[in-house]
Amino acid sequence: MWGVRSITRVDICIRFLTKINAMKIIMYFLLIAILFISISSCKEELLINDPGNLVPKTADLDPDIPSVEINGAILHRESFGHPDSTIVLVLHGGPGSDYRYLLRCKALTEYGYKVVFYDQRGTGLSQRFPYSIYNMQIMYDDLSGIIDHYKSHENQKIILLGHSWGAMLATAYINEYPEAIAGVILCEPGGLKWKDVEDYLYRSREIGFFSESLNDAVYMEQFITGKGDEHAILDYKFGLWAAAEEESPIGNEGPLPSWRGGAVTFNALFDTAEKNSPDWTTHLDKFDKEILFVYSESNKAYGSIHAQKVSSAYQKVTLFETKSAGHDMLTFEKGWNNTLPAIISYLNKIN
Repeated sequence: MWGVRSITRVDICIRFLTKINAMKIIMYFLLIAILFISISSCKEELLINDPGNLVPKTADLDPDIPSVEINGAILHRESFGHPDSTIVLVLHGGPGSDYRYLLRCKALTEYGYKVVFYDQRGTGLSQRFPYSIYNMQIMYDDLSGIIDHYKSHENQKIILLGHSWGAMLATAYINEYPEAIAGVILCEPGGLKWKDVEDYLYRSREIGFFSESLNDAVYMEQFITGKGDEHAILDYKFGLWAAAEEESPIGNEGPLPSWRGGAVTFNALFDTAEKNSPDWTTHLDKFDKEILFVYSESNKAYGSIHAQKVSSAYQKVTLFETKSAGHDMLTFEKGWNNTLPAIISYLNKIN
């Protein structure tokens, strides 16, 4: 097979070269020689695990990335709006995603709110850490640190807006610190008890075995392998597997924008949850404020029945179904425009 291809290419080259004059042939070979010399003289070898070669650098390696040191970690973060306004703190999904796909939430500043984003520890452009450091308490402490950093006065209200895993983290935080939060918007958390999470994951992970995106992810497994501390390689592979979810029943319009996945964060927190089967509803009876619970029309793995079951852990719930969108209801224009009125109505009610 290779022999046939080689002969074919030689024949084509001969036919091509006979049609051009001698000067063009000389210039052609001179360019090839210069290119060869340039490559041969290059002393620096680019390695895929070196910072910035395979995936973007993190904030601890690039001082131009907006960041803050919280709880011993350099976290990528941004804020928009007046510093004294009610804070809407956006919590991205995953664990292991980043906030890039939620940047439409900046529009809430137009309604008088201050909007804060941060990439959770070990995700996006935030600093990476070993597997052993991750647990729910450190995620709570990071969130508390972000709140303390941005809170400009004692009476400033904090409202959490969590999507997917971010909605689970928001509830887990409220379960531990119910007095710290004035309100919460939850967008399709998998569950607030681990059994509900497992049930949802089972329904949502139906990926076609012959899909192109899954084939791409598996194909790269043959060439790129990473150890526990090789974050760049692991994050790159994590991104490939995340892309395979496009063909799942969750109804996304397209791939979600992101900077960089957080593979170790995902593995550590998921393993911890599987081991401990957490229940993040044990103290929610102490949280008597109304919440907004959003689910989507196109996410066939979720639906109103799962939304009612999961949200029932709270005392006061407003359920809202986003039409013409899936799990990505905050990312693309149609889903965002259909969800925004419910978000503004809720925020104005509790502000």
